[in-house]
Amino acid sequence: MRAPDERVEPKVLACEPDGEQLRGADDALDLIAEARGQGAAWVAVPARRLHDDFYRLPTGVAGEMVQKFTNYRLGLAVVGDVSRHTAASSAFRAWVYEANRGGHVWFVEDADELAERLRRRSDHQGP
Repeated sequence: MRAPDERVEPKVLACEPDGEQLRGADDALDLIAEARGQGAAWVAVPARRLHDDFYRLPTGVAGEMVQKFTNYRLGLAVVGDVSRHTAASSAFRAWVYEANRGGHVWFVEDADELAERLRRRSDHQGP
């Protein structure tokens, strides 16, 4: 885990790009505990760290993981290319579209895009 980037508000805990795949609710809770311990409001997870079951909506893995982040009022950003998964599933493609319109789960290409979205969001919310 990388420490939250102090230049970005709200703070984001970025998962290392390499490591074990995240497979479900228990892994989500581990990330949530780490983020809360470091004062982060968002967790950025590289797309390749998520097990393929996350991208297959009927498995329920994505729903379980996202629900944990929502319950603890933390944002989840999936960082990287998910086009293979959106091409394979119209349901997943629709979910990504809807998630990106909201404020709790985002699918972004890279850390710069995440930082820009967070900046724009805080600009609109004001102090």
